[in-house]
Amino acid sequence: MAVPTTEGDSRAKRYDRQIRIWGAHGQDALERAHICLVNAGPTGTEALKNLVLGGIAAFTVVDGADVGVADTGNNFMVEASDVGRKRAAAVAAPLKELNENVAGSCVEEDPMALLEAQPTFFHSFTLVIATQLREDEVLRLEAATRPAGVPLLIARSYGLAGYLRISTEEHRVVESKPDSAAQDLRFHAPWPQLQALAQSIDLATLNDIDHKHVPYGLLLVKAALQWRSEHNGALPANSAERTAFKELIKSWQRSIDGVPLDEENFLEAVSNAHKMWAPPSIPSEVRTILQDDAAKHVTSSSPDFWLLAAALRAFVDEDGHASLPLEGSIPDMFATTAMYLQLQRVYRERAEQDVAAVEAHLARILQSVGRDAKSVPKADIRAFCKNARNLRVVRFKSLADEAGSSGGGVAAPGSGLRGALSGEDTAAAASLYLLLRAADRFRVSYGRWPGVGVPGEAEGDVSSHERDLPALKSLAVGLVAEAGASPSAFSISDDMTGEVCRFGGSEVHCMGAIVGGMAAQEAIKLLTHQFVPLAGTLIFNSMGLQSSSSVFNF
Repeated sequence: MAVPTTEGDSRAKRYDRQIRIWGAHGQDALERAHICLVNAGPTGTEALKNLVLGGIAAFTVVDGADVGVADTGNNFMVEASDVGRKRAAAVAAPLKELNENVAGSCVEEDPMALLEAQPTFFHSFTLVIATQLREDEVLRLEAATRPAGVPLLIARSYGLAGYLRISTEEHRVVESKPDSAAQDLRFHAPWPQLQALAQSIDLATLNDIDHKHVPYGLLLVKAALQWRSEHNGALPANSAERTAFKELIKSWQRSIDGVPLDEENFLEAVSNAHKMWAPPSIPSEVRTILQDDAAKHVTSSSPDFWLLAAALRAFVDEDGHASLPLEGSIPDMFATTAMYLQLQRVYRERAEQDVAAVEAHLARILQSVGRDAKSVPKADIRAFCKNARNLRVVRFKSLADEAGSSGGGVAAPGSGLRGALSGEDTAAAASLYLLLRAADRFRVSYGRWPGVGVPGEAEGDVSSHERDLPALKSLAVGLVAEAGASPSAFSISDDMTGEVCRFGGSEVHCMGAIVGGMAAQEAIKLLTHQFVPLAGTLIFNSMGLQSSSSVFNF
């Protein structure tokens, strides 16, 4: 007889691997997201495919183009029978089939015409992914999404080149999940409960089994207490004293006929002794957040993140002795299960005390700005405290500022671009960035992409891409001048310019899959508020023997 499964069981099985990465709360965030895809070429559909499989709530495809013969060769979401149909409808159907839990719809209109007719159309989405738009079109779309607080993710593949960029005022990350994170275990400054637990252990009276299973953390605390009592309350301060501190720990190790017994917990204590005199400090990124004006001057409309940051700031200043809340977990230690759980309980109880202290500060702050003292869920407070060392805030320069068209007196990329063009490792990617922008200007000026033949023009001795190379390079040089640099000081290679001409604005599937995959990854970061999203402009270049990617903060 089959065992019935609940909806939760089915969800856990379907998304098991990804839930292991971003947790059930991250999956919940995905399942609340409504994504808008602008243009349904291979780049866009590859990005959306990954998000549909990941379990977003819904998607809307905006594309007014018809499926052409070229689409059948580069877009896996269309078939030969779709030629002549609207591309938005053609790709929406197979995308919905990938996950029956995801709702899908389409708008069969040109995105720019839709924006002109309905300026607030894009305001209702969680995220807008815009693909294969020219710079002037992206700027129009950004002008609609950015003031509304809707993140805009721009993805583009152009021949064998790729481009990725995020535009939103600010993105706040609670779980940045760094590759390596310092553990704050407070061995150097034990609170009363941890100190009492360490003092309750009499090493001399323990049997050999228990002696070799005392957690190394408690050995370090005991050693520190003894050292402080003999050194006027100070911890080891120089190399000689640190060596002596380690020798103190080794002296407690049991031996037979002068040969130390195999007690791994003592070896762990010696190898981790540095945590006594080099405890982790508050990361610079977190200090910047605590000192940010958004944390110092909160209002009733402040996002919960900044209200929590204000409470955390008060905790550090008033309760934490310049320390962040204790995270509450401990690393693996050579210990008996009972002793390990006892130590873990002490840490968790202290972590809960710190959460309660932050919650009290938050309640006071919420009341001061006219909000309900309980309006921020306890789960959010606990997650904020648990990840206090990993908080991050990313603020994105607008594309209008980067392009020098904001009207606010902000120059185009400027010194950042000049530096990239003169760098040995970055010159090629920076040149490609300029050429992609120049190609957009070429398209606006000539009504076609560089390298594409003119309708009705007879084939001559000069190919289309050779004919357009000087004009494209001239536009790129003009962008260098706009950045405030002397065009003669920087060289954009004819080979790269010729390749961009040869691409003719094409969107090939292999590059669409790569750029679309990267776009989906950045989208998940934005939707879950986990991991740190791309903070600049990514240029992907696969024209050489080896592919390369560069990120610029112009």
